[in-house]
Amino acid sequence: MFERLNNIVEKYEKLKEELTKEEVLTNYNMLKKLSKEQSDLEEIVDKYDEYKKTKSALEEAESLLNDPEFKEIATSEVETLTNKINELTSELEIMLVPKDENDGKNVIMEIRGAAGGDEANIFAGDLFRMYTYYAETNGWKIEVLNSIEGASGGYSQIECMIKGNNVYSKLKYESGSHRVQRVPETETQGRVHTSTATVLVMPEVEDVDIEVKESDLKIDVYHSSGAGGQSVNTSNSAVRITHVPTGVVVACQTERSQLKNKENAMRLLKIKLHDAMKQKQEQEVGAERKSKIGTGDRSEKIRTYNYPQNRVTDHRINFSIMELDRVMDGHLEPIIEALITEDMRLKLAGENFAA
Repeated sequence: MFERLNNIVEKYEKLKEELTKEEVLTNYNMLKKLSKEQSDLEEIVDKYDEYKKTKSALEEAESLLNDPEFKEIATSEVETLTNKINELTSELEIMLVPKDENDGKNVIMEIRGAAGGDEANIFAGDLFRMYTYYAETNGWKIEVLNSIEGASGGYSQIECMIKGNNVYSKLKYESGSHRVQRVPETETQGRVHTSTATVLVMPEVEDVDIEVKESDLKIDVYHSSGAGGQSVNTSNSAVRITHVPTGVVVACQTERSQLKNKENAMRLLKIKLHDAMKQKQEQEVGAERKSKIGTGDRSEKIRTYNYPQNRVTDHRINFSIMELDRVMDGHLEPIIEALITEDMRLKLAGENFAA
């Protein structure tokens, strides 16, 4: 850690020197770039400087421990400064964790009923409500882009945008297969059934991040539909867009305006293409990346919601909490914080979190 900190200080000093050169001061773009680099390092450099000063004061206090005249004061000072050193060390470790450039972005969330038929769709609806409640507690806003209701309730598919501060930083761990164990309302003999729903979370991308050619698109319009596929309006306002080169298909039908649905569908398409392109790039550089959502099979799970035991278990970090009722009401923070803590621990160790 200290080798990295010394390298950061060295780089910071070099940037300060560069920023005094005339060729930099007269080049706006270069000045802006180097100033940002220096600003990004300044907080770490200041914190490390505080650490070094505290370390020096600790060594001075320790040298007085054998002096009878100052022993009592020195003992107290050593304890205080040791606690401060531990606190500063933890803060520096956190500051050195590589930042995810997408953490501050809004997200597109897609939830689908998977294994389990009607019960899987009902569970997908429960998950959507859970995330809606969680968004409300964080002051985020949810905009539904597309939804297909299940015949017995819930959703066979629902896609939404969640907007707010640092949404992706907390919801990026939610991608995967979620398993529920409970007695369905339609079960007459009280047997516990297992069903799954898949969740996919993607960071929002700006228009400039990816270019989509109009000639690569196949656009269809149709009547919006509700539960069981029944038509809910008589105009062709729903829009389905197929990106022919990749086969990616998106649809939006929540707005009455065909134009608005097309805008939402295009935004969703760009995000899905960006996510697919990112996966391809990671594979090309040799990264072993598991599929975010898998097939939805019951064995492919990141989390289990066990209703009889009121328990939620995140299998990636072996974390369980006996508050399923609260979790389904949007109290996801204990699980999210546990995932963030483990992610940070692994990054400090130079490893990646298998989300």
